[in-house]
Amino acid sequence: METSILGSILFATIVAGTPLIIVALGQLIAEKAGVLNLGAEGMMAMGAIAAFAVTLHSGNPWLGVLAGMLAGVAMSFIFAVVVLTLMGNQVASGLALSILGVGLSAFIGKPYESEILPTVSAIRIPLLADLPVIGNALFNQQALVYFSWALFAGMVWFLYRSRAGLVLRAIGESPSAAHSIGFPVIRIRYLATLFGGAMAGIGGAFLSVFYTPLWVEGMVSGRGWIAIALVVFATWRPFRVLVGAYLFGGVMVAQLFVQGSDLDINIPSQLLSALPYLATIIVLVIISRDRNTVRLNAPVSLGQPYRPEA
Repeated sequence: METSILGSILFATIVAGTPLIIVALGQLIAEKAGVLNLGAEGMMAMGAIAAFAVTLHSGNPWLGVLAGMLAGVAMSFIFAVVVLTLMGNQVASGLALSILGVGLSAFIGKPYESEILPTVSAIRIPLLADLPVIGNALFNQQALVYFSWALFAGMVWFLYRSRAGLVLRAIGESPSAAHSIGFPVIRIRYLATLFGGAMAGIGGAFLSVFYTPLWVEGMVSGRGWIAIALVVFATWRPFRVLVGAYLFGGVMVAQLFVQGSDLDINIPSQLLSALPYLATIIVLVIISRDRNTVRLNAPVSLGQPYRPEA
C-alpha cells in the first residue's frame, strides 16, 4: 500500500512539474541571449486557451499543442518587436505582455468555460512501466512529459556542446563583442525570444489539454511567474531547472494530498495552497544569498537594451 501511494505521489509530482520544465527551459534560452521576458504567465494563458479551442473544434490534441505553441510565438514576437526593435524597457514590456495575455485569454475563453475535452491517453512503455514504484511514474506518461525530458537533454547539448550554443551564450555575455566579430545579435535574440514563447505556449497547452482537459479562467495560476523564478533559482543551469520544477511539483502535490486526506491537521486550506509559492520564495532567498554564484552564472547583458552600431 505504501509503495502504491509513493508511486502515485511520484507520478503526480512529475506531471505537475512538466509545464514548469518546458516553460522555464524556454525562458532560460531567452535569458542566455540577454533577453528578460517577464510575460511567461500571459504567454502560457494564451497558449492554454488556443490549444483548448483548437482541440475542441478539431478533436486533435496535437493540433491544439501546435496552436498553443503558435499563440506563444505570436505573443513573444510582439514583445521582441517592442524591446529589440523599438528598444522598449524589457521589464515593463514583459509585465504588460503578462497582463495582456491573462486578460485576453479570459475574454476569448468565456464561451469555452463549460466544455470538457476527452482525456488523452498516456504512452506506456512495455516492461519498464511494470517496475515497482518508478515504473508507472516514469514510463506511463503523457507524450509531453517525455518531450520535457528530451528538451532538457537537447538543451544541455545545445548550450554546452554546440557552436550555436556558444554563440548564444557569448551574445548574452557581451553583445557588442559578438557583433564585432560578425554575429547577428538582434536576429539571434529574436529567435531565442520566439523559442521561449513557443515553449510557454506548449506549457499552457499541456495544462488545458493534458493536465486538466478543460478551460478555466486563471488556470495558469502563477506557473509562468514560478517558471521565471526557477531560472534564477537554477542560476541559469538546465539541471537545476529540472530539480527546481520537480521540487515545486512535489510541494504542490503534497499540499493537495494533505488537503484530501483524513489527517487531522489544523492548517487553513489557503495556507496549504500557498505552500508551493512560499517554498519557491524561500529557496530563491537562500540561493540569492550566495551572490557570487548568481553573479558568476547570470548573463552579463540580461535585460539590457542593445542596438548594433552601423
